[in-house]
Amino acid sequence: MKLEGSCHCGRVTFSVDSAEPVPFMRCYCSICRKTAGTGGYAINLGADHRTLKVKGKRHLRVYQATLRDGDEVVRHSTGQRHFCGVCGTALWLYDPSWPDLVHPHAGAIDTPLPVPPSNVHIMLGSKAPWVRVEGRRGDPRFDEYPDFSLKDWHRQHVGKAPSD
Repeated sequence: MKLEGSCHCGRVTFSVDSAEPVPFMRCYCSICRKTAGTGGYAINLGADHRTLKVKGKRHLRVYQATLRDGDEVVRHSTGQRHFCGVCGTALWLYDPSWPDLVHPHAGAIDTPLPVPPSNVHIMLGSKAPWVRVEGRRGDPRFDEYPDFSLKDWHRQHVGKAPSD
């Protein structure tokens, strides 16, 4: 599925092909919820980085989180969170550790997305105390990362992944 996306002010627009366009996984980690999470979580999609086309690149900024253990800096994240430097809209996450993937934020997508049959709640171990985890009865919930990938979930819930 071809996804079209943009920032709020319209200075950055992008398109990308996605074999996993269903917005099902809600991430409650402190990085996602503070950089893109309006409800205390962010929803990232899976897409093919090789197909990413961007207009307005001069307005893009990148944030790489500092990972800490208490007050001590442990390392810097390899994840590159792209956002509009004018309006601040979170657009996508790219990590060179997985060079074929890019993870657009569902909130930046203008293309109508499929409704997920369920939600998966991840990184609940770092959820903000004020956040209520909402969803359907039986939604899988994980304190950290789940033991399956976006592709695995789509294969099980939506059918055969297009890249199979």
